[in-house]
Amino acid sequence: MSRILVTGSSGLLGRHVAASLMEQGHDVTGLDVSAPPEGACWSHVAGEAGELAVVAQLAKGMDALVHIAAVPRPTGRAATDVFRINMAAMYAAVEAARLCDVERFVYASSFSVLGFPFYETPVVPAYLPVDEAHPIGAQDVYATTKWLGEELVETMVRRNAFSAVSLRMPWIQTPDTFHAAIGPRRLHADAARDLWAYIDVRDAAAAFVAAVERPVTGHARLFISAADSYMDRASADLVAQAYADTPIRKPMDDYAALIDTSAAQALLKFAPRYSWRDYPV
Repeated sequence: MSRILVTGSSGLLGRHVAASLMEQGHDVTGLDVSAPPEGACWSHVAGEAGELAVVAQLAKGMDALVHIAAVPRPTGRAATDVFRINMAAMYAAVEAARLCDVERFVYASSFSVLGFPFYETPVVPAYLPVDEAHPIGAQDVYATTKWLGEELVETMVRRNAFSAVSLRMPWIQTPDTFHAAIGPRRLHADAARDLWAYIDVRDAAAAFVAAVERPVTGHARLFISAADSYMDRASADLVAQAYADTPIRKPMDDYAALIDTSAAQALLKFAPRYSWRDYPV
């Protein structure tokens, strides 16, 4: 059993991560400005993730810090607020982990570091499926904070403060959210901005548990996603229409995802179990 601090523990991803860690026998403390969901089984502290004194106090004696708290998209908030909130929380998390000798840091990064899906200048993948070697292409403020967050983690790893895993995720979904959120988007060309990618929140939570538990040295930046796309058209057809000139590095069978998760599979034994195709309608 490990003692683990989870920031943003009341949000969609955070609550699933906290619950999954508890199910695996870990002792979890959650930090969030919002109350936890009804029936939450972890300890909850109401507070701002951007307050270093608060995070450092909670990080004392922790074995791992899982940092999820953030403004989750660039829309609906002023860009200055997105940058200020996300970067303040990021700094507080890594500095608290360093000050308190936390051994493992796990960061909720984003697929958006590649530039998708919020770009203003069109982004064309250098190749497909994308993987960790793909060039970074952040344009919007949210994606930029996620990239800078990874770089803050990297600075602490260089100082031997902790080992770390940054998980780059596409659109997080549940059986309850998928059809309302993604159903309308399928009808528009803008779906290509997502590379038609998603991940079930339960698979995302399992990846976070593995990122806490598996042996890791240095800083691993890893993509995770569902095994399939969110479309009901073959992936090869989607790519031929939207990204006809993009080189294809691996075969795309049927509805295969366009995010390569081989690195996460190798290091974390990550294997997505859930698909929207099994969700109730």
